[in-house]
Amino acid sequence: MKCLLRFLYIHITLDLKHSSFYSHFNTIPSMASFPSSLVTLVLLVLLFGSTNAQLSTNFYSKSCPKLLNTVKSTVHSAISKEARMGASLLRLFFHDCFVNGCDGSILLDDTSSFTGEKNAAPNRNSARGFEVIDSIKSAVEKVCPGVVSCADILAVTARDSVLGGPNWNVKLGRRDARTASQAAANNSIPPPTSNLNQLISRFNALGLSTKDLVALSGSHTIGQARCTNFRARIYNETNIDTSFSQTRQSNCPRTSGSGDNNLAPLDLQTPTAFDNNYFKNLIQKKGLLHSDQQLFNGGSTDSIVRTYSSAQSTFTSDFPKAMIKMGDIKPLTGSQGEIRKNCRRLN
Repeated sequence: MKCLLRFLYIHITLDLKHSSFYSHFNTIPSMASFPSSLVTLVLLVLLFGSTNAQLSTNFYSKSCPKLLNTVKSTVHSAISKEARMGASLLRLFFHDCFVNGCDGSILLDDTSSFTGEKNAAPNRNSARGFEVIDSIKSAVEKVCPGVVSCADILAVTARDSVLGGPNWNVKLGRRDARTASQAAANNSIPPPTSNLNQLISRFNALGLSTKDLVALSGSHTIGQARCTNFRARIYNETNIDTSFSQTRQSNCPRTSGSGDNNLAPLDLQTPTAFDNNYFKNLIQKKGLLHSDQQLFNGGSTDSIVRTYSSAQSTFTSDFPKAMIKMGDIKPLTGSQGEIRKNCRRLN
């Protein structure tokens, strides 16, 4: 044990001598001058304290007190210019957290020597709102430069994107990834062709329950989807309302490659309001995506959909809880990762 402590002490001492911490001292005291219990404690704090930090709702209360208001005003301004943007920003947080945790990796641009996640199948020509995140980051940097991570900006932005919906206290303290994985993005984000078992399995693997799955899917009460993502459902599936499929077919040709990017609202009734009509649509077999309708198709999630369709208050209570759980997926904290100056590239 003494040998191990001595080894660790030497290496930490060398690190300290090259750090700003060391500039406050003329010498590093010898190990023998400290009680062994204190040395052990200091070593444990140095080794583990900086990497095992916990997320908290007041993480920036002193270091960036204007953070929340700055993010909210920028998000609301963007949504006022384009109502669809709220859903797009919310979706960015989903697609970030589902790929190696909530670490801001989805925001990194490709370069000649780096391949990010933006051109993965679930994101290519689909993920959007990056310019809004740039604007938010720029505004935050003006009030507290170098303090707030892009990963945390995504988390706060997701909350503020739910205009007219539930509110919650966002846990913060994430740091930004120095890496990204297009392969992980291709394999980790559930595609709209997923069946119920695949959805449950993927969410469970990330620590999210079946109820979390249904609650989070309720985010499809806002936003739109491209024809290429629901073409097979409206032309080939039978568990779909006939008039609904005919309406959607009018703007989504059967032939692949024709009208692929034509849009349709995920919630037929109130596409810009965060309510429970998404679940009412599922009961009427008017889910736009195959994966949507899987939540109400004679399976284990039918009862949850019925509950949310009849009690909006239950949905708006469960949704924030599920969002907070999703935000806890493998965050980088303490000395891990970095605080990017520009969300699109590494420092």
